[in-house]
Amino acid sequence: MALDKTILENLAVRRRFRRLLLAWFDQNKRELPWRRFRDPYRVWLSEIMLQQTRVVAAINHYRRFLRRFPTVTHLSRARESSVLAAWSGLGYYRRARMLHAAARRIVRERGGRFPDTAEQLRTLPGIGRYTAAAIASIAFGQPTAVVDGNVERVLQRILGKNLSGEPLWRAAEELLDPTRPGDFNQAMMELGATLCLPRQPKCVICPVNALCATRGQLPHAEPPRRQRKREIDCTLCVGNRRVLLVQRPADAALMAGMWELPEIISPNGARPWLTLRHSITTTDYSVRVFKGMAAEPNGHWIARSRIAQLPLTGLARKVLRAAEII
Repeated sequence: MALDKTILENLAVRRRFRRLLLAWFDQNKRELPWRRFRDPYRVWLSEIMLQQTRVVAAINHYRRFLRRFPTVTHLSRARESSVLAAWSGLGYYRRARMLHAAARRIVRERGGRFPDTAEQLRTLPGIGRYTAAAIASIAFGQPTAVVDGNVERVLQRILGKNLSGEPLWRAAEELLDPTRPGDFNQAMMELGATLCLPRQPKCVICPVNALCATRGQLPHAEPPRRQRKREIDCTLCVGNRRVLLVQRPADAALMAGMWELPEIISPNGARPWLTLRHSITTTDYSVRVFKGMAAEPNGHWIARSRIAQLPLTGLARKVLRAAEII
């Protein structure tokens, strides 16, 4: 009998898998600030932040965001610009806008109470299948499985198949521990994030190694997406305790309404004050920053004391930190 059938069709083997995985998780889980509570607001916030953001980068942002908006009611009452400013540095700002819109819906339509099922959670802005399942299982104990990149990799290796789409979700549901669904989902994600790595998986210390069909090796993996390259020249203009910034249009496809440094045409022969690299989705930027160069007339002189409260692009924040302005 194939191993995937053994796990998914044999109750005793499924129970063994769950027992081994949860015992490992109880002993080895990382101490992350959002794991201290089952509060749906905190679970939701962490899950949104962790979309396309590494755990290490999300931790400090999570703590700062909670200090600013400790409850869903506080978040719902804030201006969008304040939410974007608090989100600044995490990137993918549509997440923050949807977070804000969902908070307003929860407060306006439900009196601040979160939906407690995955189906109801998916009706909120910015909450898809994975996020709804994570919140429902972790905060409310609903027996619904999650599938993210880590879980997908773990399942594919354990089953020995390149599953995707509905078959992958069905496999996750069948393997789920119904008595501790939230912990099981976190354990699957933790296993993928710490041991069942994309490259050089740590199979020797994996708690479910004996039940894995591939021991980390799965053929026909998709090649990584190639990054595009682009060069940017921008200017840092400072005077009278003010900095010249420009605001992206409200209808911009990327980072709408965010503030950034003015772009300029590369000056002949001038040496940049700062060079750095910056990545956004599938594009790697090579950035040169020149001090005091002439900039476009649509810029705004912003007092230095106000800049940290603005919704800045990640690149602008990097440069302003390098200049010790924020």
